[in-house]
Amino acid sequence: MFIVNSYTLAIIFCLITMICWGSWGNTQKLASKNWRYELYYWDYTIGILLFALLLVFTLGSFGNAGRGFIEDIQQVNSENVVSALIGGIIFNASNILLSASVSIAGMAVAFPLGVGLALVLGVFINYFSSPKGDPVWLFTGVVLIVIAIICNGMAAGKNQKSGSNSSRKGIILAAIAGILMSFFYRFVAAAMDLNNFESPTPGMATPYTAFFIFAVGIFLSNFVFNTIVMKHPFVGLPVSYKEYFAGKSMTHMVGILGGCIWGLGTALSYIAADKAGAAISYALGQGAPMIAALWGVFIWKEFTGSSKATNRLLGIMFILFITGLSFIVLSGGN
Repeated sequence: MFIVNSYTLAIIFCLITMICWGSWGNTQKLASKNWRYELYYWDYTIGILLFALLLVFTLGSFGNAGRGFIEDIQQVNSENVVSALIGGIIFNASNILLSASVSIAGMAVAFPLGVGLALVLGVFINYFSSPKGDPVWLFTGVVLIVIAIICNGMAAGKNQKSGSNSSRKGIILAAIAGILMSFFYRFVAAAMDLNNFESPTPGMATPYTAFFIFAVGIFLSNFVFNTIVMKHPFVGLPVSYKEYFAGKSMTHMVGILGGCIWGLGTALSYIAADKAGAAISYALGQGAPMIAALWGVFIWKEFTGSSKATNRLLGIMFILFITGLSFIVLSGGN
């Protein structure tokens, strides 16, 4: 299988992760013109699973390092399989809530709040589970990102229309999603031997196998979570599976593309965790709110007509995110 051999390449992979995690929401925005997010989400999870299958039979099977996918999945013990599956279930629950928040409050609000909160909590969880990197630089970067999240929340509050219950609901959903999302990465990382991807401990999974099991957990749990949300939506009338199968092929492809984009970012994050460490790999990927906010502000015009004070807060948020992410990168180089 393919493995990362340098910290620099690991950081590049993590930055690609950040771009992917911050950009997949654009496909939801595109599909939302004529497609409810609950229906879009089925295609999204299918896209993740399809990408995982493609990955394990290509990069996960070729090369001289580690174990190939077929050999690896046959020897993974049940404890590690369950751990990766739980990671997928937790992620799916959190991401459905985040998708609901995007549909209600927009990318520029949902991503910085939900994913930013997941970053802060997740860094603590992943660092103390598998310490790697200078904690002073790492947590200073996290503090800067916390301040950036606060700035985004203040900007969102100023941009809300007075008495907008739906916007408040979107913010609440994003916050709950962020808390849940902070836990998923650790469960998947626990199934891998983070100290030796080249010769993993027997019974533990390579990052490719762990990602595949994780994707299966997402897809299977969707039959429970998304079915509930379809019947009892946060906003609007219930939707049915009949409506899903009546969708146009191009609409389905947009959702599958979204899942592939997210899947690429997640796979690279796990592959990079060997050299960068779980906390740094996770933290850099969760810099996605900055990317999502850029899309929301400049492409989707979600803050059009905002006051100068709101625009100033958004500018401060971007500066703090960039500075915080820089600190996180430096934490692994010391």
